[in-house]
Amino acid sequence: MIQGGGNIKFDNSIPIYLQIIEKIRTDIAKGVYKPGEKIESVRELALNLGVNPNTVQRALVKLEEQGLMYTERTTGKFITKDENHLEALKKEIPTRITKNYIEEMRETETTDEQIINFVKENL
Repeated sequence: MIQGGGNIKFDNSIPIYLQIIEKIRTDIAKGVYKPGEKIESVRELALNLGVNPNTVQRALVKLEEQGLMYTERTTGKFITKDENHLEALKKEIPTRITKNYIEEMRETETTDEQIINFVKENL
């Protein structure tokens, strides 16, 4: 169910498992995955993404460590039902994107006022 499936273009400069983590985190924040929803098996995800199952497993373990997934021993992996984790994720992603944008704009010697005006103009 990973949105985009095999259409994901992996960046060779970033480990694939980190890109998978980010894709799933974004899909959770967007509501592609619902709280408590079962996700595909490691093998299915690996096949859909065209990557090694060990890479997918590594990503899912990290997502579980982050509290965004949990495992039910005989039935598979599920998206967390913890609303606090989900709300924090929904705030963290746009905050990170905004900070990156501001940092890039400042590198071009754009003033804060100009940055604000660019945002307003483009909304």
